[in-house]
Order: sequence, then structure tokens, then C-alpha cells
Amino acid sequence: MKRKLQGAILTICCCLGFCLSAWAAPKQYENIADLGLQSKSAILMDAATGSILYEQNSHAVLPPASVTKVMTMLLIYEGERDGKFAWSDMVQVSEHAASMGGSQVFLEEGETQTAADLTKCIAIASANDAAVAMAEFLAGSEDAFVQKMNERAKALGMQDTNFVNACGLDTDGHMTSAYDIALMSRELIQNFPKLKEYTTTWQDSIVHRTRRGEETFGLTNTNKLIQWYEGATGLKTGSTGNALYCLSGTAQRDGMELIAVVMAAPDFKTRFREVMQLLDYGFANYGIEKGREQGYVVGEVAVEKGMEDSVEAVTAEEISVLIPKGTEQKWETKTELIPTVQAPVAMDTKVGEMVYYIENEEVGRVDLKVAKSVDKINIETMLWRLLSKWC
Repeated sequence: MKRKLQGAILTICCCLGFCLSAWAAPKQYENIADLGLQSKSAILMDAATGSILYEQNSHAVLPPASVTKVMTMLLIYEGERDGKFAWSDMVQVSEHAASMGGSQVFLEEGETQTAADLTKCIAIASANDAAVAMAEFLAGSEDAFVQKMNERAKALGMQDTNFVNACGLDTDGHMTSAYDIALMSRELIQNFPKLKEYTTTWQDSIVHRTRRGEETFGLTNTNKLIQWYEGATGLKTGSTGNALYCLSGTAQRDGMELIAVVMAAPDFKTRFREVMQLLDYGFANYGIEKGREQGYVVGEVAVEKGMEDSVEAVTAEEISVLIPKGTEQKWETKTELIPTVQAPVAMDTKVGEMVYYIENEEVGRVDLKVAKSVDKINIETMLWRLLSKWC
């Protein structure tokens, strides 16, 4: 009875120095300064929480140029993760892929490269031919791959977006917004941090193997942030006649990673300068702290007909929290646990949630799960418990 009463307690509140969690709905912070940006559209987002720290016409629908390849790379990395291919697989370049203009690594029809090297060409040199070659490799054709790009965009909530190609060349109807670019950039860097091995590389090379033999081809990163900005981690540049100059720039300092996007900047230097302005603004005004660590014990849940009477409830993940600098705010958590669970109980069964509040406003939550599995009680144990109770 005591355990059931304990399990029935739905709230345990305690003051904490925490703010927005990684599981909070994206929060819009008011711009506390006018950065005077020349770009037509811009946004600054915290990668851990998805909170918007600054925005300027962030939903304006504009051509993204090669920033398109953020989605291309996302589908590539998801495909490798899901076992659709291995990085060592050889990819044959089609006539269509080899015909791409703009930024390229001059792949030839019939040439083969590993999936890893083609992805490296996309991430470092923004290679259109490599992007289309990987699109065809994954989906059979560029058109089929573009359909998957749009499906993935819809799943991410990218309501301003319509992709027409896999590389970002100017095409009627190929559009997105700074907000949507931030969404897909966040999905990419949060789930595939290994990409940064490429996006932080200044120079590298591939080897062309054609009828003429082997020839080394140098790659230089199109993203000058990695040389110009402390803590830069990526991500993707883009420029065409219609799109002007675009950039999704990422940087990390003191445990906080930010995503700054500008679209339709008037020139090459402005896009980098304004992304650095956005990043400076974010790092100067916000910071990241960690909440309850993964596996933190918050209480017990009674187990009915189990080999054990109860099981500990623990936090499923560690929470990242975003705090405005120069403010003192009181934070509260509320722990919500179900009173009982029926055996057998599988490992990681969800039994509640820890909810984070500031000034009575919910700012995030994390799942609570059982710390271990509990088998259903057997006859021997049941008899032993009955005998013990009678005695």
C-alpha cells in the first residue's frame, strides 16, 4: 500500500537553475538588438533546443542555391545509417550527373568513386555532379530522389519548401526559407555529427580514375567560416544568379551550438560577415547548461505480479537547457509517474515524464523509463511470498 501511494504521487517539484530543454517546442525569443542585416532573410537557431534567438523575414520563400545540399546530405547519411549502402560502395557516374554545371569536381561519365568520397565532395567542395551521382545511386534517378527530399522536408515541418533538383541549380519552383534551412541543418548536425569531419576540413583531395589513368583532384572548402570564425563546424554555402549568396553556418562554443542562416545576401563577403554577426549575437546573449543526467533516479513505480515489487524510474536522456545571459530565473520540474505497471516489464518501458517549467510555462519534457526489466512472478516466488506473509 505504501508503494502504491508513493507511485500515485504525480508531482515532485524542485527549484532548479534550468531553462529550455532539447525536447521543448521551438521557442521564439524577441530580438534584443537590430543587427542591420543586408540579407533578405536570416535566422539564428539554437541547435540543441530548436529555439529561435533572432530572425529577419525568416519565412520569406527564396531560392537556396547549393544550401539545398543540406537535405541531399541528410538523405545520404540517413540511407547509410539505415543500411541502404556502405560508405565503401562504388558509385558509377552517369552522363546526367557528369553534365552538371556550376560548382563541380569534374566527374566523367562511367567514372566510379566510393560513396564516401562523393559525399566528401558534396560537403567540402559543394560538387553538383557528386550530389546528383549520389542521388541517382540512392533512388535510381534524380527525380525519384527529389521526391524523397520533399517527403523528408514535409516530415520535418518545412512548409516553405519545394525542391526540384538535388544540387540547387536555379530552377523554376526550387524554393525554401531561412527557417526551413535551419530545420534541416539542425536535423543533419544533431543526428550525424561525423559529417563535421568533412565540413571542418579546409583542403582534401580525391583521385579520378578514368581512361586516362589516375589523377589527383584537390578540394577546397567553400565555407570560409572554418578559417575565419572560432568554433565554426560547418555547414553549407550556396550562390547562383537568382539566389545571390546564401549560407547555413554552424559553430560551437562552451557546449552550445548555433545555426545561423542568411539568404539573398548581396555579395560573397556580406553572407559570411552577417552569419558571423548572428553567431556573435547568440554566443554573447545565451548559454547552455545541462539538466538531469541520463539515468537520474526520480522515484519508484509499483510492479503488479512481478518478481520485484517495484522498479526505479530514471530519466531517458540528458537535457540541454538554454539560458539567457545576465538573468536570474527560478525553474521548476514536475515529475509525472504512473502508479503501477503490470509485469512483465521490458527494459526502457516508459512510465512517466519530467516536465520543465519557468514562470508556470512549460518549456520542455523528457521521458522517464524503468531502470531494468522485471519478469512476471513465478509459482515458487509467489508461494514463498504467501508463506512469508502468513508467518
